[in-house]
Amino acid sequence: MKLMIISGLSGSGKSIALHVLEDLDYYCIDNLPVGMLPALAEQVILSETHQYDNYAVGIDARTIAQDLGHFPQILKGLRDQDIQCEVIFLEANNETLIKRFSETRRKHPLTDTDVPLKEAILKERSLLEPVSASADLRIDTSLTTIHQLRDLVHERINENSSKHLSLLFESFGFKHGIPVDADFVFDVRCLPNPHWQPQLRSLTGKDKAIAEYLETHADVHDMFNDIVRFLDRWIPGFEADNRSYMTIAIGCTGGQHRSVYFATRLQNHFKSLRGNTLVRHRELS
Repeated sequence: MKLMIISGLSGSGKSIALHVLEDLDYYCIDNLPVGMLPALAEQVILSETHQYDNYAVGIDARTIAQDLGHFPQILKGLRDQDIQCEVIFLEANNETLIKRFSETRRKHPLTDTDVPLKEAILKERSLLEPVSASADLRIDTSLTTIHQLRDLVHERINENSSKHLSLLFESFGFKHGIPVDADFVFDVRCLPNPHWQPQLRSLTGKDKAIAEYLETHADVHDMFNDIVRFLDRWIPGFEADNRSYMTIAIGCTGGQHRSVYFATRLQNHFKSLRGNTLVRHRELS
């Protein structure tokens, strides 16, 4: 029996995530007040006549603020009843959220005649902090399209259908910002940059020529081996703490060559050892 709790900022993609779970045969309930979670568990999930193996609940800032503050205690109570609960929190930066609401002309649920959009977004962040802090998986959708988000949620939920930690290696470019949903960030900008080789500039880290160029440098192998040793040392500790998801971000300047090469190589290495391993190239999407 699994209960997936989907929350996040308005405009970040909660509805899309719920639709993905619905396609995966979860029984989905949107906009359930936090205070009703224990009643839902008792009357539906824990009853002997339940019809579904998996349930998903959407929670947002429209619920009672006091209940949001009690979310960590409510979540603990559910887990104490042996309900397998996971919390996914979706977010995006303020500029992206403002742009999305402006383009769709949707009304933010916390805006009114006295509260403009920017203030509503800041208020919502504050209200949802107890939920965000309890999240097993945080997804930043600032640079993610609807189709990319749908694929990402589908892959991560499916990959985590077993009891093992789901690893995501994500390449990115520092000039576009660090992924806020990363658990670890590794910087490979100190390594030789294929961008300065005219014949390699238009390629990406997924191309064989880039790998061949980088692998002629001893520092590349040293960096790779150091990252592997670090992750081998610490991933078991997170698994022992019942973590379900981990995002490891690898960054270079533009997110096209070095970070893509490293994320791909790391994903291949760990997938051969443990499975449940994905790769995403943010700037190539």
